[in-house]
Formats: sequence, structure tokens, C-alpha cells
Amino acid sequence: MILFLFYESFLPAFILFPVWILYMKDWIEDKAKQKEEQFRIQFRDSIQAMSAALKAGYSVENAIRETKKDILPMYGKDTRIVKEYERMAVRMDMNCTSAQAMAEFSDRVKQEDVENFVNVFAAAKISGGDGIAIIRNAVRIISEKIDTEKEISTLIASKKLEFEIMCIVPFVIIFYMKMTFREFMEVLYGSTAGTVTMSICLIVYIAAYRLGRKMIHIEV
Repeated sequence: MILFLFYESFLPAFILFPVWILYMKDWIEDKAKQKEEQFRIQFRDSIQAMSAALKAGYSVENAIRETKKDILPMYGKDTRIVKEYERMAVRMDMNCTSAQAMAEFSDRVKQEDVENFVNVFAAAKISGGDGIAIIRNAVRIISEKIDTEKEISTLIASKKLEFEIMCIVPFVIIFYMKMTFREFMEVLYGSTAGTVTMSICLIVYIAAYRLGRKMIHIEV
């Protein structure tokens, strides 16, 4: 699309190849973040279910098994969170302790909220105090953090949509001008001055795109 709208030539393809790599890198990062957000919501629901099971009087080991049963109808057996709880249940059936099963879960996932919960979980098991109360308090704190991030994402969702639309607008304008005012646009193609002008416009566009991505991605 860039080659057609900005140059009407395939010759700049080699020079613009890094632009394609940059775009694909951003696309992969966005997809990974979407999957990560989905998993974090699933994890929040799972530890809330675990907290409810602990409150109902289940032991920690049985609470993990009960959590698997609770989240199975919510997400289905093929989801990542259900598979992780199934794996923990299998490990405990093999005489692995709940702390070891949770630690392995954290090592596989490598996600901050999971690591924080597992660390609290392990500390509660070692301390010998009111471990269930400690775990439930950790569940509350982590759930509030995830909910806060979700609220922020909802608030800036409209700005993200505006950003995506604005990213398309320049291409639409150039395409419209090419289709309706062909003679007027001819000066920008097939000449050194036109190529330089379009290249400057493309550089400005890429810089604005990178700046816009930084503005709409807020870390909590």
C-alpha cells in the first residue's frame, strides 16, 4: 500500500523493508498483549474462585481442584487457564505439594501477577499462621489491581479507536487524490523532487505513528 500510494514503484521496497518489520513487530506485540490481558482476567477469576473455596472450608489442595471445576464452564477445557489448573491437579495427584504445583505454574506462565500470588501463597504455607486469610488478602489486592487496569483500558479505548482511524486517514486522502485529481498528483511521482517529498511525508507519518503508540499505551 505504501509503495503504491507514495511511490507507484516497487524499487523502494528494499529500503522500506525495515518499516514492514517495524509494523509486524508492533502487530505481534499487540496480539501478545491481548492474549496476556485475556489470561490475566482469567487468572483473576480463578483466584477469586479459589478464595471462595477456601472461605467455604476447603483445604488449599482441594481448593485448587475445586477452582478447576468452577472455571471450566466459564472458559472451556481448551483455554490456557483451565489447562494450567488441570496440570496442577495432576501434579498434586502425583504427590506433589500445592506449593510446588503453584511454583511450576508460575515458572511456566512468567507473569507478574501470577508470580506475586505464588510468592504470597508459598510464604503463607511456610509461615504456619492464618495462611488462608493471607491468601484471600492477596487475592483481593491482585484482583483490585487487575480491575483498575481494566477500567483504565476501557477509558482509553475510544482514544485507541481514534488513533487507529487517524492512522488510516492519510492513506485514504492520498488514494482519493490519486483517483480524483490524477493530473495534480502526477508531479509527486516519477521525479526526484516528488520522491523526496513523499519520503519526508512518510517519515513524518511513521514518527507520528510511533509517538501515538506510546501515548495510548499506559502502564499501571
